[in-house]
Amino acid sequence: MSDGTARAWGEGERYDRGAARIAEIDGDRPERRQEAYRVLAEVAPDLPRFAIEFAYGDIHSRPGLDAARRELVTIGVLIALGDTERQLTSHLVSGLNMGLKPHEIVEAVLQALPYAGFPRTINAMSVVRRVLEERGELPLPPS
Repeated sequence: MSDGTARAWGEGERYDRGAARIAEIDGDRPERRQEAYRVLAEVAPDLPRFAIEFAYGDIHSRPGLDAARRELVTIGVLIALGDTERQLTSHLVSGLNMGLKPHEIVEAVLQALPYAGFPRTINAMSVVRRVLEERGELPLPPS
């Protein structure tokens, strides 16, 4: 719509671009994100649309960084923020789906240590461990 009126849920170029990026990074495991968005929509119907359009349609879909590098940046930010286990889990899975190697993720989490501190880094590494265990990718070879 060119008159500035809000589009209905799931309509529009930004939404379509964002939904396509999410489908790409979720791979064959879209259930967690779909369920999270469904639950959010029960209380705030526009919130999932904002995430899909803005975070994925506008930002994540930009040229300049591939999806794996974008996920690595997102993982670092989530570690620094703390209290983001659900989102960190989602972005770890997406990063692995986009080609990040488990050892790269471990190194990225360790890189956060001097900036985010021990509690956030330890908590993040616990999430990494759980995600890798669920994917059957443990134990990791020594570096």
